[in-house]
Amino acid sequence: MSKKRVLYITQEIFPFLPEEGIASSVRRLSQGVQEEDKEIRVFMPRFGVVNERRHQLHEVIRLSGMNLVIDDADHPLIIKVASIPKAKMQVYFIDNEEYFKRKSTCKDMDGNFHEDNDERAIFFCKGVLETVKKLGWKPDIVHCHGWMAGFMPLYLKKMYNNDPHFENVKIVYTAYNQGEGGVFNERLIDKLKFDNFEAEDINVLGQPTIENLNILGIKWADAIGIGSETINESISSYIKESEKPVLDYQTEETLITAHQDFYNNIIENDEILAN
Repeated sequence: MSKKRVLYITQEIFPFLPEEGIASSVRRLSQGVQEEDKEIRVFMPRFGVVNERRHQLHEVIRLSGMNLVIDDADHPLIIKVASIPKAKMQVYFIDNEEYFKRKSTCKDMDGNFHEDNDERAIFFCKGVLETVKKLGWKPDIVHCHGWMAGFMPLYLKKMYNNDPHFENVKIVYTAYNQGEGGVFNERLIDKLKFDNFEAEDINVLGQPTIENLNILGIKWADAIGIGSETINESISSYIKESEKPVLDYQTEETLITAHQDFYNNIIENDEILAN
C-alpha cells in the first residue's frame, strides 16, 4: 500500500527561522511523521531574513516562471528549495521580489505590521497550490500552520475544489498564539472578491485582523489543531462552537504520535464514507 501524503504549509520552520513557536513545532512534526510512515512536502515563504547562502537555497527553474494575479495585478512566482540534511527533508520556498525581499517577516524594524501582509499571504497560498500542481504530487492531507496559511482552506474548498490534484483532500488548520493587533489592509475583502469569493464565504473576516483570518481558516478546514498552550479567546470560542475534530495542544513528547493518530482517523473515516 502506498504511503499517505501530508502537505505542510507553514509560516516558518527551523532551521531557516529561529527555533521557537511554529518553526520548532513544524520541524519536529514534519520530520517525525516522515520518519514514521508518510510522504511529506513542506512549504514556507522565502522571507528576506532567510540566509540563502548559509542554507544553500537555489531556484527550481522548472517550477518558477508563472505569474499569479493578486487584486488584478501580475506577480512573478519564484520557487526555491533547500535541504535539511539531518532530517533528510527538503523545504520549498515561495518567493517574489516585491513581497519577500525585505529583511523581515511580518513586521518592520519598528514592529509595524506590513501593509501588504494580506497580499503576501494570498500570494503564498496560491503559490503553494500552483507549485504542488506542477510537481504532480497529490496530498491526502493539507496541514496549515499559522495565519500566513489562513487563506489556504478557503482557496482549496472554493477555488481548487474541482482540481484533481486536491480531490478528496482533508484540510487541518492549526491555530497558534501569534500575538494580537495585526490588522490587514482595509481592501482585503475586495481583493478576495476579485477571486470570485462570495460575501458569505468570507463573512467571518469582518474587520480583517489576524484573529479573524485564523477563524476563516478554521471555518473552511475539515479539522482543527491547537498549536499553543493558550490561544486568543475569540479563536478558542469559535473552535469550541464548531463540530469539527479538534486536536488539543500537544507537548513535545506527544506531538508526533497524537498527530499520526489524528491524521489516520481523518483519512480512515473519509475512506469509510467513500465506500
